[in-house]
Amino acid sequence: MDLWQKARTFAEEAARRSQELTKEAAKRSSEITVGSSKLSDIVSEASKRSKEIAAEASKRSKEFATEASKRADQIRLEAAKRADAIKSLAENISLSETMRKEEEDLERFGVTEELREFVQQITLSTFRDFPLQDDSEVSDIPTESNVRKDLNEWQVKHASLVLSTVKEISKLRYELCPRIMKERKFWRIYFILVNSHVEPYEKRHMENVKLKSLEQGNDAGAKEPSTVEINPKSEAKDSNQPSKASMSSATEQDLDVFLLGEDSDDDPGTANTFSLMR
Repeated sequence: MDLWQKARTFAEEAARRSQELTKEAAKRSSEITVGSSKLSDIVSEASKRSKEIAAEASKRSKEFATEASKRADQIRLEAAKRADAIKSLAENISLSETMRKEEEDLERFGVTEELREFVQQITLSTFRDFPLQDDSEVSDIPTESNVRKDLNEWQVKHASLVLSTVKEISKLRYELCPRIMKERKFWRIYFILVNSHVEPYEKRHMENVKLKSLEQGNDAGAKEPSTVEINPKSEAKDSNQPSKASMSSATEQDLDVFLLGEDSDDDPGTANTFSLMR
């Protein structure tokens, strides 16, 4: 009897325990289901947020690229403007330097405003009636030789500047040479007429040339070692001859370049340019 009672009690206890376990399992299963649902929501929310972040990043990237492109264009435009400004400044400086040098040359070789005003009063008749005979004895000598015989280095440069900057002289030369007078006579008359205006400048130039020559000679003498033997007079004379020949050749080339033309029947500007380029 006691055994039966114990078995019954054990069975009831087992049934009660089974029910509790079933309830606990159902509760845990419900909680797990809820947890799974929440996890699914979290994963879905995370995926959604990730997409939003990617879209925002793409948008920001495009905006940054557009802004960077605009900024790069602005920088290139600014750089081009700066480059143009620097180029223009350099050209202006170069032009100013060229103009300054030209003005210095005009001043150094006596092409002044006073000279321009004076030559404006010179006419064809001034040259035509000037009491200076043509040198018939050198008529067979080429024009270049005649001119080289008369003009020095300073006068050649002065004549070149006058022809290129004083249209009155350029026109007179075109009308007179060679139909009425030789090139040689034209320049002889011209320098006689303007002597009072150009003489101080020519004199100053010659003095500067002599001074430079003396300075160069002194420098050369100071650099020679004391042990060098003095050459005989005959050798010194021979050593001077090439120098003189070189100077003569250089002077002749300068004269040919600046002044001379074989034919002045062409247009004044063409004739002058041809003469200067010879």
